Amino acid sequence: MQNQSLPERAELIRPGDDAPDFTLLDQHRNEWTLSDALQQGDVVLCFFPFAFTDVCSAEMKCVNDEIEAWKAKGTTVVGISCDSFAALNAWAVQMGLQQTLLADMHRKICKAYGLYWPDLHVASRGTVVIDRSGKVKWAQGRQPGDAMAWDEVLGHAG
Repeated sequence: MQNQSLPERAELIRPGDDAPDFTLLDQHRNEWTLSDALQQGDVVLCFFPFAFTDVCSAEMKCVNDEIEAWKAKGTTVVGISCDSFAALNAWAVQMGLQQTLLADMHRKICKAYGLYWPDLHVASRGTVVIDRSGKVKWAQGRQPGDAMAWDEVLGHAG
C-alpha cells in the first residue's frame, strides 16, 4: 500500500491543507483508497481509539443510523482506528454497522492527520471533512470521552 512515505504531523491537520492520500484495509480486508472515494464526493474520516468501547460505539452507531443523510449529501463517511480488520469486522457484525471501517494497524494515517494518541499508541478521537478536490474543509480533534456533534459535522460536509 502507498502509506509508507506519509509525513507525520505533530498537530491536527488544518482546513485548506491537502489531505494525505492513503490506502487501508477495511473490515472485509478490501483495499479502500481516499482518492478513489473522493471521486464520488466529500469524505468524512472519523478517527476513534478503540472498537468495543462506549464512546466509540456510540459514535459509529450514530454514523450508521444517519448513513442515508450522509449519502443524500453525496458524502462518504468512514471510521478509522488502529484496531485490526478482524476486530473491526467482529465489532461491525455485533453492532450491525454498515459503514466502512478502516484498519490503520501501522498508525501511519492517524499520524499523518495529526490524530495520534502516543500514550496508548492508537488513533485519538477526531473528525476530518475532505472535499472532492482533496482539500481539508474542516477538522476537529476531541478528548477521548467527547463524541462528535453530528449536526456540526454534517454542516461541513457535502
